Amino acid sequence: MTARSFYEGARDCAPFMIIVIPFSMLFGVVAREAGLDILQTVSMAVLVIAGASQFTALALLQDNAPVVVALIGGLAVNLRMAMYSAALVPYLGHARLSTRALMAYLMVDQSFAVAVRAYEERPQMTAPQRVAYYFGCMAAICPLWYGCTFLGAVIGEALPEALSLDFAVPVCFIALLAPLLRSGPHIVAAFVSAVTALAFAWLPWKLGLVIAAPAAMVAGAQCELWLARRRAA
Repeated sequence: MTARSFYEGARDCAPFMIIVIPFSMLFGVVAREAGLDILQTVSMAVLVIAGASQFTALALLQDNAPVVVALIGGLAVNLRMAMYSAALVPYLGHARLSTRALMAYLMVDQSFAVAVRAYEERPQMTAPQRVAYYFGCMAAICPLWYGCTFLGAVIGEALPEALSLDFAVPVCFIALLAPLLRSGPHIVAAFVSAVTALAFAWLPWKLGLVIAAPAAMVAGAQCELWLARRRAA
């Protein structure tokens, strides 16, 4: 049964391959244009394995921001992974520490979105099946992220300007975000993040993102607490 769950996870996450391929290739291209060599580009993809924070850190470095600012910016964007982890604890918290560590490393937006939705819709899944499903989701995304980043770094400079891959970034996050806006706190967090990022867009080194990420988390959490208090009243 676990093998079947692994296959189902890979199958359910497979549509995101259409986005991950150009998205990761785009990072390879942009990283090379920013001055990173192939080894540095691929190493960043393997060590960070988080597209949004990689692009953020790279953009900050291109703007000649201090390294510490680039690290803080990437960390702020990646704070969403803490929320993802908390959301998965009820389903995967039983796993061994080594397994959970590997899950944390492999976690990406696409696989989280697919996995948590499957867990909510199929409460009959056993603990081993949930773990297998999660790794199936990762198997559909992570190898492509590594391989296509390398491909983009190698052939990126040879791509004609007419063959732009920029569309992959907004399309990917629209596809991820829209299905997850299922409650008031989700909508409040998304709204606050967008408004805050725009309000502080004038700050240097894209520091508006550093402010927007925690502001959105606080707003979503407060909204959820308020709703919980109303239900308890």
